[in-house]
Amino acid sequence: MRAIEYTHTGSTDVLQLVEREPAAPGPDEIRVRVAVAGINPTDWKSRRGNRDGAALPHPQVPGQDGAGLVDAVGANVTTFEQGERVWVWDAAYKRVEGTTQELAVLPATNVARLPEHASFDVGASLGIPALTAHRALTAREGGPERLAPGTLEGDFILVAGGAGAVGHAAIQLAIWAGATVITTVSSEEKARLAKSAGAHHVINYKTEDVAARVHSIVAHGVDVVVEVNAVANLATDLELLAMGGTISMYAASGADEPSLPIRAAMNKNARLQLMMTYTTSTDQKHRAVQAVSAALRDGALGVGEEHGLPITRFPLERAAEAYRVAENDVVGKVLIDVAAL
Repeated sequence: MRAIEYTHTGSTDVLQLVEREPAAPGPDEIRVRVAVAGINPTDWKSRRGNRDGAALPHPQVPGQDGAGLVDAVGANVTTFEQGERVWVWDAAYKRVEGTTQELAVLPATNVARLPEHASFDVGASLGIPALTAHRALTAREGGPERLAPGTLEGDFILVAGGAGAVGHAAIQLAIWAGATVITTVSSEEKARLAKSAGAHHVINYKTEDVAARVHSIVAHGVDVVVEVNAVANLATDLELLAMGGTISMYAASGADEPSLPIRAAMNKNARLQLMMTYTTSTDQKHRAVQAVSAALRDGALGVGEEHGLPITRFPLERAAEAYRVAENDVVGKVLIDVAAL
């Protein structure tokens, strides 16, 4: 089978297309014939490492997310059958078998069914973005632990960076759960995409006063902020946050040590929730997968230009190019076509 792998950390030049023998699924594992693999920032950040060309103990196949068909099941697996359509997540977390290969083996617990009406593109775009978004939206004290229609009814959610993959998923999940969604963007193009994703209010933070605009929409402030850049936005987030609200921070841009406005946070009784989807608890991950699967069945998680998340795609043999594009702030989602199914 064909696979993309690397044996040293470094630039996209370390990615190589190779022929590998397919691994057999062990107990509690599933082998998936991957149709489409998604690229996330953690994929290329892990590959870069310290850019020192460090040798790896084993060749690494990148790719956490993907979608395809069940090819084989290991002993003890009774919940899936050969040929079922599935989406997968966390494939390469603490493992060397990612999704950028034709046949990927991973734990059955990291596999979920993909409805017939959902494309492989949708399935490959879920994983890290949607599961991160779910945790961000449910981190509030007293809020729902698992999203479902109506669980965010009456809530106001601010999604920073609504044109990004996590922001896009957060908009869609929050709307599916009944919230009023406000999002910030940096351009008219991204504003158009955020509106296509379903955001009720879109604010261009380059040209508008974000806090003033939010308070004109909801005087008491928003209940949850889904934050992609806390270093730049924390002071503003606290200004527009409702009393007892939560700022969910899932990424860091630039400097990794923000100055914390202690008094402003105290005055709001604010919860500052930092998160990483890989290290959420088993229960939190399970609830997130259940909710995302339900939203998927309801048709709430579309991708593509018409749904606010443009797709840029490459064939497997051009994976290095795909990663170069993904690392240069492309708008939307970069996908790799692994095998025609």
